[in-house]
Order: sequence, then structure tokens, then C-alpha cells
Amino acid sequence: MAFFLETLLGGLMAGMLYSLVALGFVLIFKASGVFNFAQGAMVLFAALAMARFAEWIPKWTGIESPVVATIGAFVIAAAVMFVVAWLIEYLVLRHLVNQEGTTLLMATLGITYFMEGLGQTVFGSDIYKIDIGMPKEPVFLLESVFEGGVLINKEDLIAAVIAAVLVALLSLFFQKTSTGRALRAVADDHQAAQSIGIPLNRIWVIVWCVAGIVALVAGMIWGSKLGVQFSLTTVALRALPVVILGGLTSVPGAIIGGLIIGVGEKLSEVFLGPYVGGGIEIWFAYVLALAFLLVRPQGLFGEKIIDRV
Repeated sequence: MAFFLETLLGGLMAGMLYSLVALGFVLIFKASGVFNFAQGAMVLFAALAMARFAEWIPKWTGIESPVVATIGAFVIAAAVMFVVAWLIEYLVLRHLVNQEGTTLLMATLGITYFMEGLGQTVFGSDIYKIDIGMPKEPVFLLESVFEGGVLINKEDLIAAVIAAVLVALLSLFFQKTSTGRALRAVADDHQAAQSIGIPLNRIWVIVWCVAGIVALVAGMIWGSKLGVQFSLTTVALRALPVVILGGLTSVPGAIIGGLIIGVGEKLSEVFLGPYVGGGIEIWFAYVLALAFLLVRPQGLFGEKIIDRV
């Protein structure tokens, strides 16, 4: 039972990180109605900015405190992502209002390659370390209930808590504020939203900025665990089944979808893996997403697809 709980909790913590990346997809889709392929590149760009500024600030200012340097790097990286969001809206999106979804999709692909190249040109292409002070050692819980306790990685636990808090705050912001309602209106119809006075350009900047901050937090956590390297762009691929499962238009769906995928990956690998030779964790999420596409294309919490003739 203790081993099952270890696996379950590990899956839940991994699922929260998947949800964090999936949120970026959901936010952009809700605002523009297009799937943002640039989310993985945004995670890489934000993580590179965070890692490099954490190195540069002590050199430029003489500050020796790693805590101050890390906080300063986070603030500067967040400002960089805000500038990136504004430039994307100013140079790309405002020229594509009322265009077909395919056009917007191709635009995000172009943004992906541009950000990957720009990030490695400006910040370098080596493997960098992000040290945000998260403990690496494991901890044993419920020792009085189970013999030997339940082994939990402190870093994974703290990362899951950070992701959960951010997800909760974003859910409240977009569900309870006028900006959230405007965002939903923009996603339904760009021209109609503009006709009733919703500032389309400002909404897009806000959403891309929020998606940039989400990418920064995701990049910090994944960079702390794995190091900041080009492969971080593939983190977005792990979030694709999450948004398919939860629904492209649902913030709660991104959360539930991430938890289902995280738990499913871990449990299937541990308990089914020995019967099929292992490796289930790599493809489990994609097979589950494919099954949902066949049965419920809009996902668990997505809006029902209505074909207008």
C-alpha cells in the first residue's frame, strides 16, 4: 500500500507540472482561438533568461547573496517575457485579426523557431543550472501508518505546491474578473468583441504576458530539475495530451487532465510495465489522448463542438 501511495503521489506531483505547461496552451487558445505551438519555446526562452541573469547579476553588481540574485533574475526575466508578449502582439498578432485559424497556427510556428534561435543567440546554447533553493533530499511521510513510511521527493512536492497555487490564482483571475470575461468574448469572435468595445490588442498582450509568466515558472521548475537546455522545448509536447484530455478552452480541464495523465503514467509504468516490457510512461498519455479524440473530441471540460451549416 505504501508503494502504491508513493507512485500515486509521484504521479500527482508530475501532473501538476504538466498542468502548468498546459495552462499556457489554454490561455492562448481562449484568447485567440489558435493552438500556440510557441509555448515550448517560451518555456525555453524564459528559463534561459532566468538562468543567465542569475549568473550575470552578481558579476555586474557585485551582489554575493544568491537569494537576491535569484529574485532579481526572476523579476528581469518576467520583464523580458512581458516585452516578448508586447512585441508578439505588435509585430504579429495585430496584423492577423479575423484571419483563419490555420494562419494564426502558422504564425505561432514561426514564433517558435524565432524564439528558439534568438534565445540561444542572446543567452547561449550550453546547459545551464537554475538554483532556486529547492531541497533535493527525499522525506518519509506516514511512518506511523506504514512500515518505513512513504518516500516523497521534497523538490517535487514544493514544485507541485507552487504549480497548484499559480493554477488556482489564474483560475480565479480568469473566472471572476472582467478581463476573464473579455477573454472569452475575444475567443468566440474577434470582430464582435471589438464592436462592443473590448480592446482586442490589450487583451492579447495581457494573455501572452500571463502565458509568458506561466512559461517562466514552468521553466524555473523544470530547469531546476533537469537543467536549462534545448530539450526543454519538448516539455510542451508532454502537455499536448493534457489539453486534449481536459479541453482546449478549460482552465479546470488543464488541471484535471494533468493530474489524470501524471497518475496514469506512473501507475501504468509500475504496475503494467512488467507485463509488456516497460516503456509505457513514454506513450501512455498519447494513447489516452487519442482514445478521447475518438470518443469526446472536445475533451472532458471543453465546449461542445457545434457544426454550423
